[in-house]
Amino acid sequence: MKTEKKIRWFKVADAVAALPWQPNGMCIVVADDKKVTLATYQQKIVAFAYKCPHAGAIMADGFLDATGNVVCPLHRYRFALQNGRNTSGEGYYLKTYEVEERADGLYVGMEEKSFWSF
Repeated sequence: MKTEKKIRWFKVADAVAALPWQPNGMCIVVADDKKVTLATYQQKIVAFAYKCPHAGAIMADGFLDATGNVVCPLHRYRFALQNGRNTSGEGYYLKTYEVEERADGLYVGMEEKSFWSF
């Protein structure tokens, strides 16, 4: 059995400036009826899970550190923005999503799995 990855794109804003950015450089949007956290880091927008995989804290209430990690507000677990890998050593993974800025707005890509049998 082989798994093929497909991405479905959801428009979350007409423009980046129209988003409800918080002072910490993050905001919450809805894509496919699912809350997602957006953050700006090094002039790039990244998307990741709304809640921490450890204890469910709201990730947008945390902060971004200088090394490119999002830090959970509850227990200070750190996750790499580019892939969601836990960088503080606890072994959790934060779900990340693709982001595209297009002429008509900002889109978040959500993975859709298709299964193929041989």
